[in-house]
Amino acid sequence: MVFQTKGNKALILAAGLGARMKPMTDDKPKALVEWNGVPMLEHIILKLKKQGFTEIIINVHHFADMIVDFVKKQDHFGIRVEFSHERDEPLDTGGGISHASWFFGDEPILVHNVDIMSNIDLAQLYNVHVRSNAIATLAVKDRVTSRSLLMNQDGLLKGWRDNRSGETILVDSNEKNLIPIAFSAIHVMDPAILGLFPDEKRFPITPFYLELAKTRPINLYRHDQDEWTDMGRLESYT
Repeated sequence: MVFQTKGNKALILAAGLGARMKPMTDDKPKALVEWNGVPMLEHIILKLKKQGFTEIIINVHHFADMIVDFVKKQDHFGIRVEFSHERDEPLDTGGGISHASWFFGDEPILVHNVDIMSNIDLAQLYNVHVRSNAIATLAVKDRVTSRSLLMNQDGLLKGWRDNRSGETILVDSNEKNLIPIAFSAIHVMDPAILGLFPDEKRFPITPFYLELAKTRPINLYRHDQDEWTDMGRLESYT
């Protein structure tokens, strides 16, 4: 897959405390927990590099120095790798993206959680976003999940549902026959989104996307055929 534009930047979200993975994260960040003998961060960087992303920023907090030292020892994997330090506290997904926004430039940027392993074609996801008029494109998959995004027949984000409590948030109450779908924690953002972030330093990304979807198109990119695993849970290693 070849990029349709010059864009090749990505953000890896790696600032989390890894609470769901304890005791594996008692003495290291979840980014450096190994899967098949290789740290998760290395898996993601090499996947991004292979698919054409040669400028990467990693947000860090928990055992941040260990992540920085690891990347340096790997000679930055032969590409540009920068770091966004969340020194006082993790800023949640939205706040973490906003804090790293100095790196973005004027092309869309791909955002990828460090604890997600999949064989999704990231360059294709990026190109689908570039060809659209959406302000963001979210990778989604038909799988069991505790919380679902709600998609209309045109593949646009129109709501969210907690599948345990039944709590539902709709972007447009007139929308009918919405399709529940699981967010894959991989997404592409248009640079225009940066000027729409809230003033708060720390904020989650899903409520922000839902509010934004009231006035801007947010695409949901289905990759049902791909393998996908949340490696941020202790159960994934047993």
